[in-house]
Amino acid sequence: MGLGALIGLGVGATVGSGIFSTISSVANTAESSLFLVLAFAVATLLQIPGSFCYAELASAYPEDGGHYVYFREAGFKMVTFIIGWITFLALDAPALSVMSLAIVNYLHYFFHVDVIFLRLIAIAIIFGFACMHIRSVKVGSTVQAAITFIKIVPFVLIIGVGAFFINPDLLLSPETISGANNLPNSGIAIMPLFSAIALSFFSCDGVFAGCYVSGEVKNPKKTLPLGLVLSVLIIMLLYVGLTTTATGLMPVDEIASSTAPIADMAGKLPVIGMYAGPIIAVVAIIVIMGTISSCMLYMPRFEFAMARDGLFFPIFAKVHRKFKTPHRAITIFCAYAIFLVFFGDLSNLLGALTIIILLKNTLTFATIFILRRKENYNPTYRSPGNWLMPIISTVATGILFVFAIITASSFQILFNVGIIILGIVAYFVWKHFNK
Repeated sequence: MGLGALIGLGVGATVGSGIFSTISSVANTAESSLFLVLAFAVATLLQIPGSFCYAELASAYPEDGGHYVYFREAGFKMVTFIIGWITFLALDAPALSVMSLAIVNYLHYFFHVDVIFLRLIAIAIIFGFACMHIRSVKVGSTVQAAITFIKIVPFVLIIGVGAFFINPDLLLSPETISGANNLPNSGIAIMPLFSAIALSFFSCDGVFAGCYVSGEVKNPKKTLPLGLVLSVLIIMLLYVGLTTTATGLMPVDEIASSTAPIADMAGKLPVIGMYAGPIIAVVAIIVIMGTISSCMLYMPRFEFAMARDGLFFPIFAKVHRKFKTPHRAITIFCAYAIFLVFFGDLSNLLGALTIIILLKNTLTFATIFILRRKENYNPTYRSPGNWLMPIISTVATGILFVFAIITASSFQILFNVGIIILGIVAYFVWKHFNK
């Protein structure tokens, strides 16, 4: 994979399911147009110091596995196992199911049929991409780069055309869904903003996807840092532009209640509005499919790397004799995601995912403080400001993790706590049989 494919993977894994499936939930949490845009702006800005940290870590350990590799090198065996456990059960596969459920919502824009039928279509999409990525990592990355280019074009068009029809009374309005003013006079009033920023992190998850396949990147020690930073900048421009345009075309309560907000936003455009809605709904489906393809490319490599090192089930370490891809890891990953598509709920899964994403990033950034003290830590790239970027990244995501816990539903907390407890039990069982 070269620089273009790497940026395609990072942008493709990020832009799509996140913005298309979460903008309504973030609007509902933010409570105002102003906080909606600020939430996405701050969430993407925080990826910049994070990308510097991930670039440093990836240049030190240019191999498949992403944050698992960094925990392994830090020497936290139990934490490493549990992180791998919750990544598979509570993060990666649920994220794929959230994307699939988002496709179901946009299919419902056209076809008012039984939701089970639409879910079967979403499952067929997962199955198709699984077959493609088992076949070849090169084919998968090439297709991904092409899909990423295709799906960025509609974003640019919506922002460019929509900018001419913005209602100044709606744009970045501080008025809340309930009609109050959301310009805070106290610390309590700022709560919706921090909660919305935390929820927006799902829309940014995937920007560090290149670190999970760094063992398959050309000249990773130079390509990875540049690819990560450029991916963040592209995503930030798209997210801030799209949410700003959305707040100028629709009141925040409409954004919050919409099941297909981007399509509804396009429908507000004069003259072309009657055609724009259906077109954008189709684009949304293509965009989310591109994100599914990205995730299929890098997520299973996490469990593959753990199994290869003897810290996960051996079946995940199997490599296809002909195609040289981790076919068993991809197959099991997709099977679990398909199960969640049938029995999951988009809103609950999204909230649960947010907590795990913030926990994972906080702990990953914190590994730098330990790894930098090790003699064998020799990254070819150092994040600027010495300790500044790791401190900003760790503290910021840690604070947002706390806000995510405070505003989470009982189901979301029980779901994550249950998986962590099972992970602790599984670790000691695993340790007993794998001395």
